[in-house]
Amino acid sequence: MKTYTLGKTEVHITPVGLGCWQFSQGKGMVGKFWPALPAEVMSEIVRVSIDGGINWFDTAEIYGRGASERALAAALKELNVETDSVVIADKWWPALRFASSIATTFPERERCLGGYPVDLHQIHQPFSLSSVKNQAKAMAELVRAGKVRAVGVSNFSAKAMRTAHATMAASGVPLASNQVRYSLLDRTIERNGVLETAKELGITIIAYSPLSQGLLTGKYHGEQDIRGTTGPRKWMRRFKPQGLAATRKLIETLRDIGAGHSATAAQTAIAWTVQRHGETVVAIPGASSVSQAEANAGTLAIVLTPSEIARIDEASRDAETRLT
Repeated sequence: MKTYTLGKTEVHITPVGLGCWQFSQGKGMVGKFWPALPAEVMSEIVRVSIDGGINWFDTAEIYGRGASERALAAALKELNVETDSVVIADKWWPALRFASSIATTFPERERCLGGYPVDLHQIHQPFSLSSVKNQAKAMAELVRAGKVRAVGVSNFSAKAMRTAHATMAASGVPLASNQVRYSLLDRTIERNGVLETAKELGITIIAYSPLSQGLLTGKYHGEQDIRGTTGPRKWMRRFKPQGLAATRKLIETLRDIGAGHSATAAQTAIAWTVQRHGETVVAIPGASSVSQAEANAGTLAIVLTPSEIARIDEASRDAETRLT
């Protein structure tokens, strides 16, 4: 299975990983976004992901106050997965904390993961009580101490990313990644300098929400009545009739191109995400069902042609324009 190099590190990951926010077990303010999943379902999601070729998982301290980390570790142990055969990305929550919290809370991350090492540790948001420089120094120290293999950030602007990169580089540690929202319906990082800076500095972009909260699956375009949908989607403009009309051409393009690869619209959208910019961008779609996990893994076998990528590009930009 093809892998991408994570930034300028020695960590190698598949273009698609599994986002594990949905393993939060309904705990904590952030975890309540998802219903609690049975342990056997989470284990099966992890199993089919690994069997399908995915080699890495992204979790976070804030996902159910450690519940996601514990659930992931429990699934890996049940499946007898060796600790060195998968890559685990975790995240430190900076709100109302100083950079010193990175070191003091890291042992809890290790406990929650039950023996599975943190390969990539990330700053979850850019709003700590400490400066970006001090946070970057604390993260770099984890690498220098041999506790993690790589460090990254999440939701950082181009300027903040440059600052973190320069600070870590002074300690001989590369900034490996920046985890940001990126999809065919949200290409902001192509315009605000984040993607350009990542390419310049050799930083991997980890795209979260690559299916735009499920809109790019196409299931809301005539196959599912949004009025029966619970949660925040029913209030979002892009899920209302005018938003669905604005994105219909894009969905039709994804379905048409996907048919040539025996792929769904969702799989085609993810494939575009991780192929449009070479090896700069990887994606972490979530999965709250086994079928979704199987579909995510299936994207690894799709290879889009340059002309197909161009067609999707055109439809994507038209949809973004119509949504504004």
